[in-house]
Amino acid sequence: MPVRRSGTTGRSYAAATGALLATLALLLTLPGTASAAAPNHPPADPPADGSAGPLAGPLPNRGSAYMGMGVVAHDGQGGRPTSDRAVQTEGVDVSGHQGSVDWPALWNTGVKWAYVKATEGNYYKNPSFAQQYNGSYNVGMIRGAYHFATPNDSSGANQANYFVDGGGGWSRDGKTLPGVLDIEWNPYGASCYGKSQSEMVAWIRDFLTTYKARTSRDAVIYTATSWWKTCTGNYAGFGSTNPLWIARYNTSVGELPAGWGVQTIWQYTSTGPIVGDHDRFNGALDRVQALANG
Repeated sequence: MPVRRSGTTGRSYAAATGALLATLALLLTLPGTASAAAPNHPPADPPADGSAGPLAGPLPNRGSAYMGMGVVAHDGQGGRPTSDRAVQTEGVDVSGHQGSVDWPALWNTGVKWAYVKATEGNYYKNPSFAQQYNGSYNVGMIRGAYHFATPNDSSGANQANYFVDGGGGWSRDGKTLPGVLDIEWNPYGASCYGKSQSEMVAWIRDFLTTYKARTSRDAVIYTATSWWKTCTGNYAGFGSTNPLWIARYNTSVGELPAGWGVQTIWQYTSTGPIVGDHDRFNGALDRVQALANG
């Protein structure tokens, strides 16, 4: 004899499911609920500068930026550099992401110089700076410090002072390279940090002028040609005073920003041995020493 199944259980299950979904919908509308899912992520700046906004996905934590963070996303990635006749000297750049670095191992692979992230904006200092900066020096490398700029946070002068006070100074000891202004794609919001091209040039000049007044040295400028053209209008006025460190992960350096006929340093990969970011200084080791000596 067939057994008739009651629809009560199905209806009860549907009612319970509906109630659960309604509760979840209510929770999602409560103040603060959405932001709690992604703590420590600052709100993205609107792309008021006419450039692309932040990269897709959750924003990184403030302080976590590093050299070349947006290079692959904005410019792509090709093969490794081809051999050429010019003598070049291998180097690396590191940040808090690498933590304690194995400097003897890098030295043994032929790395002779290094740059270490010291500061970002006016709010972050690399907690691994001492191990990285002193460790590279102790193994025999010529080393220097870099500052990741966030021009929407404070003036160029303010960040230059923060950088110098946070480890970005210079001394004529033959082992210390001049500081680097790392100015590139904004990982936290609008690509040009909400500034017009003329405002960005003025901000960069403010940083460079202050850094030189504090240290007597012209800072190195690290950037990508695509960012420089977008956010400064391809300004050519720094090429005669500030060495260029170009970011491009491909077989050649490609087009350089206006004002520079040649790069001093080329960051050519983010996937090198031991630490990811590897670089070539455009010259033999004695030219690295010359830059250190001023």
